[in-house]
Amino acid sequence: MLVGPILAREAVTAPRRLRWYVSRCVYSAMLFLLLCTAWLVLAGTQLVRNLGDLALFGQMVFGVLAPLQLVLAVFFSALFAASAVSQEKDRRTLVLLLMTRLTNVELVLGKLLASMLNVLMLLAAAVPIFTFILLFGGVSVGQVVRTFAVTVLTALAAGSLGSLLALWREKTFQALALTALVIVAWTAACEAIAAGAFGNQWGGVTAASWATILSPWRAVLAAGQPFPRVDVGLAAIGGPVGGNLLVAAAATVLLNAWAIWRVRVWNPSAAVRRGAEEGTVRESIWGAEHDVARAAAEQPSSEGAAAPAMESAPNTGSATAAALSASKQHPPSRRVWNNPIIWREICTWAYGRKILAIRFSYWLLFAAACVALYVETNSDVGLTRLGVSSVMIPLYVLSLVLVNAMAVTSLTTERDGRAIDLLLVTDVTPKEFVFGKLGGVFFNAKEMVLLPMLLTGYLWYADVMDGEGAVYVLGGLLVMNVFVAMLGLHTGMAYTSSRQAIATSLGTVFFLFLGIATCMRIMVAFSGSFQVQFMPFLAMNLGGSVGLYVALGLRNPSTAIGLAALLCPFATFYAITSFLLEYTLAVFIVTVLMYGFTTAAMMIPAIYEFDVATGRTTQGEE
Repeated sequence: MLVGPILAREAVTAPRRLRWYVSRCVYSAMLFLLLCTAWLVLAGTQLVRNLGDLALFGQMVFGVLAPLQLVLAVFFSALFAASAVSQEKDRRTLVLLLMTRLTNVELVLGKLLASMLNVLMLLAAAVPIFTFILLFGGVSVGQVVRTFAVTVLTALAAGSLGSLLALWREKTFQALALTALVIVAWTAACEAIAAGAFGNQWGGVTAASWATILSPWRAVLAAGQPFPRVDVGLAAIGGPVGGNLLVAAAATVLLNAWAIWRVRVWNPSAAVRRGAEEGTVRESIWGAEHDVARAAAEQPSSEGAAAPAMESAPNTGSATAAALSASKQHPPSRRVWNNPIIWREICTWAYGRKILAIRFSYWLLFAAACVALYVETNSDVGLTRLGVSSVMIPLYVLSLVLVNAMAVTSLTTERDGRAIDLLLVTDVTPKEFVFGKLGGVFFNAKEMVLLPMLLTGYLWYADVMDGEGAVYVLGGLLVMNVFVAMLGLHTGMAYTSSRQAIATSLGTVFFLFLGIATCMRIMVAFSGSFQVQFMPFLAMNLGGSVGLYVALGLRNPSTAIGLAALLCPFATFYAITSFLLEYTLAVFIVTVLMYGFTTAAMMIPAIYEFDVATGRTTQGEE
């Protein structure tokens, strides 16, 4: 094929896998289920009298499904592209690909398109669902074509970003975290442009149009309009939507060109090349960066190693020179704590030195959130509930996603590097392993955990929220942080494939919040009695229960996980309805009890049935 054997192999082997068909069926069924749910909500709360009511329904449900598909495409494109390249690096197979006759173009574009093949097929499978919406009226073929064009090009740009960062960075967590931070920062910057933070007009084009050109979210909303507004200066490129298509295409080309140009400079990394030239090992399985003794062939014994050092030293201070030479070859060892797992996570660069860049990037986003709240506070309207939610909710979700990504990659990186097998044959107890990993995750992600809580406390101090609401938010955040961290460890132990573990863990967190947002969007769009809306959402909750059980308990089933998977979607739906009715205490109690129980359902087997949790044995074996 045009981009080389990597894509050709994936195109031939991927359709043989059962999950290839299952994923397309599940995705199409999910969209159709949302369509049916919206119809049942409409029929249960309103009276459909004429074609105008049907057209209004088609327009409203299209406005729900089109942005939903964009978010899914961007998330999974970036995730699959970054994890595919990072897995090659963790398994040391990317170096083997660089030693073949593959050109840089074949390597970069082949890995990108191979990782995105499933996403592109999912988008193709969704075409019949969106064309079915045309039968209701209110939506034209042009709207469907424009939204799919924005979605496909944005997905390619997001996948290119994930692939570039994974080729650049050494650790899987670094690639995933930087990808998420860049996407969130770009979206936040576009929203700031739309709000007029940098001026109301640039070059004769309004700030809102510039935001649509740069923001895929605003572009897909504009593409879904029957008659998108076109500024005079943008008529040549088809308006803001056409400008967004050009920006997405240019970003895809530039990101891939940069990756093609630098792939053999970044890989293998400078540290690996330097270590190979010096004949030393720069990083052990514990992540401690220090030099070790040279090969036994060069240094047969300690006496033989000391003699050259003594001979090369001058007469004056020869003992000191020999001691310095010996210390360079044999650096002093560091004392390990009683729990070596948490010592390794805290006292070494277990996630790479570049984690400092991730922390710095998160600090910048946190500062931007503080500035946004300050600007809204000093505006004429003042800080409203909607303004606080638009700033704080993305910050909360981003923090939980980063904590979950760190937890799951702390296991997958060990597995791909063949280090976890060595750890499992040591005298490290399951309790030390699980709590050591959790402690390391929360220590390295302390900014992601504490900063949103501190900002919530400031909102209470500034009388933006009352003390009761602040306590509920802080307690819920604490429970959810422990839940997503344990979820990452659970999937990392249950799945032997790193890509499946990462996709399952992050996908579960992502679908959790996306499902909540979708339910709230449908409820607000088709407002009416919650008693009437509960029945249409029953099938949706059952589908969520099945999906959650497949993600958490299919590999290692247990009664507790089955019960948690069954009740968690229903409890979440109850929390949503209680939140919309402003029953904040009910939201807090349900969240703490349900997700606390789910966390315990994953943690207890990980500690007391460690061999089963890690997949070394099954429950039927003795």
